[in-house]
Amino acid sequence: MLSLLPMLASAPASAEEDGARLFAPCRACHSLDPTERGLPGPNLAGVVGRVVAGDAAFDYSPVLRKARDDGLRWDVLRLESFLADPAEMFPGLWMSMRGIEDAAERKALARFLANPSSR
Repeated sequence: MLSLLPMLASAPASAEEDGARLFAPCRACHSLDPTERGLPGPNLAGVVGRVVAGDAAFDYSPVLRKARDDGLRWDVLRLESFLADPAEMFPGLWMSMRGIEDAAERKALARFLANPSSR
């Protein structure tokens, strides 16, 4: 039994755990609690499926307001692309995140945001 402990200790985290871990730094500006307001970034509860710049309680940058006016919606693929390089997708974005280089991490974070039951 002792020989299995190192393998169990190094077992890969589940996709939900990866998503939660990857979202941890985002919590400085964003919440997933639909009632929480007043943070530097918009509330991300229910972001997947929502229109871009769809948190009515948040003042978005002009580029995101234009995306909203153009009818863009967040889906998992758009969110993954955004997470790769936010400023490339929306030049003039006020958010200062550089992006997530690792595609698997982007996918895990996008799925985490898309699946409220994983939180």
